[in-house]
Amino acid sequence: MNVLVIDIGGTHVKVLASGEKEKRVFDSGPALTPAKMVSQVQKLVSDWDYDVVSIGYPGPVLRDHPLREPWNLDKGWVGFDFEKAFKKPVKVVNDAAMQALGSYHSGRMLFLGLGTGLGSAFVVNGTVEPMELAHLPYKKTTFEDYVGIRGLKKYGEKKWRRLVEDVVSRLIAAIEPDEVVLGGGNVKRLKEMPPRCRVGDNTNAFLGGFRLWEDATVRGTAASAQFPSDKLPENLVEYRSEGETGETMKTNKKSLTNLKGWKALEQHLKKTKDLHLRDLFANDPKRGIRMTAEAAGLFLDYSKNRITDETLKLLCDLAEESSLRAAMEAMFTGEKINLTENRAVLHTALRAPRNASISVDGKNVVPEVHAVLDKMTAFASRVRSGAWKGYSGKRIRNMVNIGIGGSDLGPVMAYEALRDYSDRKLTFRFVSNVDSVDFVEAVRDLDPAETLFIISSKTFTTLETMTNAQSARAWLLKKFGGNTKAVAKHFVAVSTNAEKVSAFGIDTANMFGFWDWVGGRYSMDSAIGLSTMLAIGPDNFRAMLSGFREMDEHFRKTPFEKNLPVIMALLAIWNNDFLGAHTVAVLPYEQYLKRFPAYLQQLTMESNGKQLTLSGQKVNYQTGPIYWGEPGTNGQHSFYQLIHQGTRLIPCDFIAFVHSLAPLGAHHDMLLANVFAQTEALAFGKTAEEVKAEGTPDWLVPHRVFSGNRPSNTIMAERLTPEILGKLVALYEHSVFTQGIIWQIDSFDQWGVELGKALAQKILPELETEVPPKLKHDSSTNNLIRRYRKLKLK
Repeated sequence: MNVLVIDIGGTHVKVLASGEKEKRVFDSGPALTPAKMVSQVQKLVSDWDYDVVSIGYPGPVLRDHPLREPWNLDKGWVGFDFEKAFKKPVKVVNDAAMQALGSYHSGRMLFLGLGTGLGSAFVVNGTVEPMELAHLPYKKTTFEDYVGIRGLKKYGEKKWRRLVEDVVSRLIAAIEPDEVVLGGGNVKRLKEMPPRCRVGDNTNAFLGGFRLWEDATVRGTAASAQFPSDKLPENLVEYRSEGETGETMKTNKKSLTNLKGWKALEQHLKKTKDLHLRDLFANDPKRGIRMTAEAAGLFLDYSKNRITDETLKLLCDLAEESSLRAAMEAMFTGEKINLTENRAVLHTALRAPRNASISVDGKNVVPEVHAVLDKMTAFASRVRSGAWKGYSGKRIRNMVNIGIGGSDLGPVMAYEALRDYSDRKLTFRFVSNVDSVDFVEAVRDLDPAETLFIISSKTFTTLETMTNAQSARAWLLKKFGGNTKAVAKHFVAVSTNAEKVSAFGIDTANMFGFWDWVGGRYSMDSAIGLSTMLAIGPDNFRAMLSGFREMDEHFRKTPFEKNLPVIMALLAIWNNDFLGAHTVAVLPYEQYLKRFPAYLQQLTMESNGKQLTLSGQKVNYQTGPIYWGEPGTNGQHSFYQLIHQGTRLIPCDFIAFVHSLAPLGAHHDMLLANVFAQTEALAFGKTAEEVKAEGTPDWLVPHRVFSGNRPSNTIMAERLTPEILGKLVALYEHSVFTQGIIWQIDSFDQWGVELGKALAQKILPELETEVPPKLKHDSSTNNLIRRYRKLKLK
């Protein structure tokens, strides 16, 4: 059953139907009668197929009939027969109730529409009660006169915002909802959400219209019919919970392989699978100029991928059909898109400007972000200037970051990448492995009296991190004769667990917090980056944040066909799911980026190494590819043989810079010559005829043939700066996000790392106990434990 949804507003009428990608709009206004509305809708959607109609009406409704003429339209609505006019079954509901139904997650939700007037509805356990709060008495007149369009014009935006907050607080006190959703065209005028409020997407009015024919209950409408979830328009993404705990989350989306875009790409593959990059370039002399994109100081050449213009168009269509744009907005605005953990995903808030407003659970998080940044700045300035002294009065000269996963990979990558900008008078070490060698080697040549440890653990319970932290504490106390007062001068914490931080001996004034909406692999620009700020200074750190932010804005606002992260993600999907390439080599021709591939390994594979969709179904396609790589020309003398002549297709990302940060003779020209030569060789290869023409003996010819047709991207920037590093990281962050949305997986949980850690906690006491334990593992694990216990006693 296909549904046509009509959302009638005071200035526009918007329509959308099942399976259609774009809404259509026409003007309404004081001259609009219901007959004119029906006539214009029928003309506007004459090429659409629909079986039933949902109408959101700007006024009270009972049993699918308006009870009162609208305030901002012409008369004739009361008593009008919509079913007769459309010759289809029709459900009519108050427009605010329709948007409320589409915005609903769980529990008791109050919806307020800040538009021409004030729409309102209340939802309890899926039942929608339209409310007429607009004309209740408030101050000298009514709510609507103050917070509707008349109030906005009369009082101006600043006072209007205060009035909205006052009205919302009064309604919360009276109705006691679990949350309030603010929708309507004027909600964008609010600089920050009132407490316990979240922003409603106007698109949800359409979702509510589809739900009218699904399984939700709306008072005042006719009995509902069943409407299958997979008939929802594919450009509407819904993140919703069932029940009030948010424990079970699902999305109303078709299976990826059943989408029109996926099927179109499968057909397209049949036509293009035998194309060779030699022919694609020969037939299109401007291909290498056309198939490029540039933004935020990064230049992307993707012309050496096995694609045509049609391929990219179909991939963009798949992104549209997968509701990528709506998912992006859900992420940027604080929706809880990490479904299995019921969390927002807001690493983008870590680099938001100070005047931004991003709400999580009704609270603007940006002031907290900047409070932590300011605290980091003050601390880093004291340490770098020498004002912060160790327990014995010596200046701090050595910094040791102790963390694991994102608490290590991000900081160490950033330190190595930006070493040219660091204070060379300071020494930085990074400890992550629970192998004692990692810690012992890190501190072997350091003076405890001049050393500061940064312990990075959100919970302050991470096994590996706290094991190393305790070893660091013991190492320090040995220097100071066991005097625990020294700990506070040589340890700081990046954590949220003040109790455990204090018990360790760290002054909680030197504890730098972050939030559960920051995943570890997305945290290098949070307080986890304290070591980075200590190395490069607050100004350079903030420059890095501005680079992140610039790429965020490009990703959020740019059409898909010119959007760098989207293009890279779509090419990765094409290579992975259609061409069968299950790995990506990241090859930075910049020695300072030597840890960048290792950083990307966690970002990409921990994010998208998933086999279940958001709805809990096993995927029937490939998800996250394997990321790996090495810097510069080093890899050319190790694994490039496999890339050029091996049996596997391995797409490559080459990263290069126009200017070296350490120019020396002809080194940089030689380096860049290798970048360009490698991408050319991978794309075009070398034919048997070309090899023969060089005078190669016939028996040797096959060994010297290069098949070519191996895809690569080239990413170039002028030079590696803090801003550019931020842009590069954000580029890959958003590419990973895009892939996850299209694959319909949760890119932000990491349950796969938990099982091994849990079993390790069980095995550890079995290794340490003096009495031989009763082992209940498999025969292999039992034998290994017994062998280890036996040999370690020798």
